[in-house]
Amino acid sequence: MLELRGSEGWGLSFCVPCFAAGNAAALLAPIERVRDGGSAVVHVPSARHAFLEGLFRELEEIGAVPRRSGDALDAVQRSLLTLVLAEIDRAVSSSESRAPRGGGVVVESLRYIERYCLRRLTLDEIAAAVGRTPTYVTTALTQATGRSAGDWIASGRMAEARRLLLHSDEMIDVIAERVGYADATHFIRMFRRVHGATPAAWRASQAEAGRAE
Repeated sequence: MLELRGSEGWGLSFCVPCFAAGNAAALLAPIERVRDGGSAVVHVPSARHAFLEGLFRELEEIGAVPRRSGDALDAVQRSLLTLVLAEIDRAVSSSESRAPRGGGVVVESLRYIERYCLRRLTLDEIAAAVGRTPTYVTTALTQATGRSAGDWIASGRMAEARRLLLHSDEMIDVIAERVGYADATHFIRMFRRVHGATPAAWRASQAEAGRAE
């Protein structure tokens, strides 16, 4: 890019495993094609710009409203996100430059982990999903990324746990279940191993840091 004037940018981030848990996971395909080497630029027809901008503005307004996790606004936020992703998928579908799916066992394994890490997930299931043996999958992941399948599952769970600790008042045992741990004690042990503090202590420290700012 050589020059950019009079532009307005919108940024949007979301929890992929949470979204993929619903029935709209197919809308993640354009993002996954980028991981497979496709273009990260999607040209949305000008006729759809006003509608897409309206979705972003609604998301911005809802995101600024204090609320508890699981209330009605969460459902509205998810619906707006679904509409945004549907617009992107629509734009990609009408383009002639759609990238082929692929990427190999590592990409497919990471994609599967990202989608399903918030529920009970085993290496055998991941291997079956990508058509390889468990040994092959864990070896390929470790060689390519330096992390095992278990490490990637834990990483996805910890990311969602941090979000819930920061932005909800849910009890620790509830959060543990929501991120895929049936045993809250095991969740606390895993969280402390990664973050050097228990979930409750980490939440308190983050709240204190927020007040200090």
